Amino acid sequence: MFTVLFRTAVAALALFLVTVTGSPVQASTPDATVTPKSRCAVCGMFVAKYKNWLTGIQLADGTEKYFDGVKDMMAFYLSPEKYGVSGRDQIKKIQVRDYYTMQWIDGRKAFYVVGSDVMGPMGKELIPFASRDAAETFLKDHKGHKVLTFDEITDDLVQSMRSGMKMKMHMQMNNHKQ
Repeated sequence: MFTVLFRTAVAALALFLVTVTGSPVQASTPDATVTPKSRCAVCGMFVAKYKNWLTGIQLADGTEKYFDGVKDMMAFYLSPEKYGVSGRDQIKKIQVRDYYTMQWIDGRKAFYVVGSDVMGPMGKELIPFASRDAAETFLKDHKGHKVLTFDEITDDLVQSMRSGMKMKMHMQMNNHKQ
C-alpha cells in the first residue's frame, strides 16, 4: 500500500514539474537550482540567460557553482584555490550539456571539441559531447581542431581561450614577423 502511494506521489510531482517548467527537469542538474541572480563563479556573468551553455560543479559540502560555459568551469576546476575552494578533492560532481542533445552528462566522461567556429557567450568555447562519435562529427562540421577528453584539457589551453582577442592579436603579430 505504501509503495503504491509513494509511486503515485512521485508521479504527481514529476507531472507538476513538467507542467510548471514546460520540460522535465532533473532534480540534480544546474537547471533545477540556478536562479536569475546566479553568476558564473569565474567571470561573474549572469548564467541563467545562457541555459544552453550552463555548466555546474557541486562541491563536497553541497554548494553549487555555476559557469557560463565549459571554459570557465575548467578554469575553476584546474585552479579551485583561486576561487576559494581548498582543492579539487572538494569537487563532487561536474555537469555539462551535450551540445547536440542538450542532455546533462558527467563532465569527467564527456568529449570536448576545441577550436570550432561555434562561439559561447564569452567567445571561444570547449564544446561537450557524450560520445566521441558525436564530437568527431561536430569537429568536421564546425572546423574544430581537436577532440579532447576531460583529463586532456590543460590550464594553458583554457587560459589561451580565455584571453580571447589578446591571444589572437599576439598570434597575428608573430605571424607578421616571420
